[in-house]
Amino acid sequence: MDFYGFYTGKIFDAYKFLGAHTETQGVTFRTFAPGAKRISLIGEFTDWQEWNMNKIYDGNFWECYAKDAAPGMMYKYRIYRQDNTYIDHCDPYGFGMELRPNSASYVRDLASYTYQDSAWMQRRTTCKDKPLNIYEIHFGSFKKPSDKADDWYTYTEMADILIPYLKEYGYNYVEIMPLSEHPCDESWGYQNTGFFSPTSRYGTAEELMGFIDRCHQNDIGIILDFVPVHFAVDGYALANYDGTSLYEYPHQDVGVSEWGSCNFMHSRGEVRSFLQSAANYWLTEYHIDGIRMDAISRIIYWQGDPARGVNNTAVDFIRKMNQGLKELHPSAILSAEDSTSYPGVTKPVSEGGLGFDYKWDMGWMNDTLDYFRTGPEYRPANYHKLTFSMMYYYSDLFLLPFSHDEVVHGKASIMQKMNGEYDEKFPQARALYMYMYAHPGKKLNFMGNELGQLREWDEKREQDWDILTYPIHDAFHRFIKDLNDLYLSRPALYQKDYSTDGFFWIDCHQEERCIYAFERRSDKERILAVFNFSGQTQEDYEITLDNAKKLTLLLASNDEMYAGTKRYEESEKLIELEDSCAVFSLEANTAVYYKID
Repeated sequence: MDFYGFYTGKIFDAYKFLGAHTETQGVTFRTFAPGAKRISLIGEFTDWQEWNMNKIYDGNFWECYAKDAAPGMMYKYRIYRQDNTYIDHCDPYGFGMELRPNSASYVRDLASYTYQDSAWMQRRTTCKDKPLNIYEIHFGSFKKPSDKADDWYTYTEMADILIPYLKEYGYNYVEIMPLSEHPCDESWGYQNTGFFSPTSRYGTAEELMGFIDRCHQNDIGIILDFVPVHFAVDGYALANYDGTSLYEYPHQDVGVSEWGSCNFMHSRGEVRSFLQSAANYWLTEYHIDGIRMDAISRIIYWQGDPARGVNNTAVDFIRKMNQGLKELHPSAILSAEDSTSYPGVTKPVSEGGLGFDYKWDMGWMNDTLDYFRTGPEYRPANYHKLTFSMMYYYSDLFLLPFSHDEVVHGKASIMQKMNGEYDEKFPQARALYMYMYAHPGKKLNFMGNELGQLREWDEKREQDWDILTYPIHDAFHRFIKDLNDLYLSRPALYQKDYSTDGFFWIDCHQEERCIYAFERRSDKERILAVFNFSGQTQEDYEITLDNAKKLTLLLASNDEMYAGTKRYEESEKLIELEDSCAVFSLEANTAVYYKID
């Protein structure tokens, strides 16, 4: 390893030197702990007795070789502070960890698995001009073997369960909430103790590699949630690792996050090298196709508060990390969960940006859901909540998210957010999703949204699959499948997401009638999307289209096959236009897509 590069925050593969590395026989262990007085290695191969580790290089690194150690064995570092007290720590660069509440690291041989996904890896892209339909999951609560909170399917078992579902229902990427090891189930993986350790809840590193490999062989990409802002406070992990604030700020005013966790000190080169190496580790060793970075607003601003100013050293870190990751993995997706208006989040670093491929459009999400919570009689006054997004849309490369954050903590599920009583929610939800999928930007939906789930997400329970025994939910599930399939197959809905000639307002001034109409275009296709979000049927709605002779119906939210109220006859599915003019009768809370010829 380039030690100068490590100290100056330029290293992306520190995990190849630090951690536990298998040799022809035995294992070499190394850790970085400049503040330690001495360190002992303890593990199964030492009968948990102390073996002294030796200082190497400049005295800040420690090393020990154990000839009897082998993959699958557990170990810890016993780190003595300057006052001779000690704490047994897991390995910050460890490739595996015990299931909580235990905290030992596992020796893993990362070279033990041989991938069969070379064809996928060679053709994958960042999907800028391709469909990107992301299904976000919490691995342990998609489906469960039993009703026990801590009973989970393994990585191997989930491949058999999840892959057929994704393929059947039209999702070409899956985004997994953090899989790095974490002690508290309720943290959902956002309070990490093992940044290089796939959680043992679901199996081993090799089993996770197999899961990802099988997804790739079925043309499904994997995006992994990554947490570069903060880490768990547990004493056996990173916090006060060598008796000093090695990874975190020493001052509480900026050292503790709003979640009660420790904030990384991004001004330290050693911390930068740690985080950069962790991100690169998942992309390299696990063939992850993308990283979604959590809470980027807390990197941009001190504690996420614009009033406290920009954290320039953290911004510099994220910029250089993204630049380095893109040099190493040009086709990998880097997306930012960011609710700020900080400029240039998705601009290349060479142009002064932060270097992300996508930014979550939190403004679109909030405005859209607020609109649909509102009663139809009040929507005229809120009409432009649905037009505002296109006023700023081209400032960044946006992804439209209905994520896990929107269906927890008293916020209600997406279906429950719809205005009105039970039966009234479904027409609005169908129209909402047609608006989402016609709007420019890539798509992300959290598991359960497609079921019309009414219960908030709970990580202790699987999704309410039995709700599909109710015809209206089964019909909604079928509607989402057909909408997904249409999105994946129609270039007008994705090819020019970020080009100004891919979207055109046809009508965005029907405030009283709550009607919206716009056109999506690709190189060879035009699609008309028309929406009536009022509570009344709107008769004789007339629009004029450029160079159009006929309209062919592609999808209608009020079709009776989706528990709607209208049966579309063949004569209604093809509309011949006179002078490029079309006249519609639009039922309340409905949406239609037409192909324009």
